[in-house]
Amino acid sequence: MSIHGLTIGKLARQAEVNVETIRYYQRRGLLRQPLKPGDGARHYDEQDIARLRFIKSAQRLGFTLEEVAQLLRLEDGAHCADARVLAEEKLADVRARLDDLHNIESALVGLVRRCRSASDTVACPLIEALQKGR
Repeated sequence: MSIHGLTIGKLARQAEVNVETIRYYQRRGLLRQPLKPGDGARHYDEQDIARLRFIKSAQRLGFTLEEVAQLLRLEDGAHCADARVLAEEKLADVRARLDDLHNIESALVGLVRRCRSASDTVACPLIEALQKGR
């Protein structure tokens, strides 16, 4: 089924994004802005839907819009090694954030445990730790 001449609203519905998201991506250079014909309505097509879905898929994998722009430059599929490097960098970043989250979890577990055992004291161990910058 061919889709031609979609308005921005219809494009947004087809790609499951907000109209303002489309405009933002256009300002960022991630999505083309079609010329405005005499009737005043810009028209989009399947390629625009595919590009929006590409952007959203990359974002779900944790890529920033700057990284998405890099991936879009490699979108023809002929630069797999370059795309792999970007993915490896993203994977390293995700692993580092996971390590940070595990450290945060451990600190919170300890603070919650201290809060439970200090129920009869005046000072809250969690608040006290935050005030001391720990």
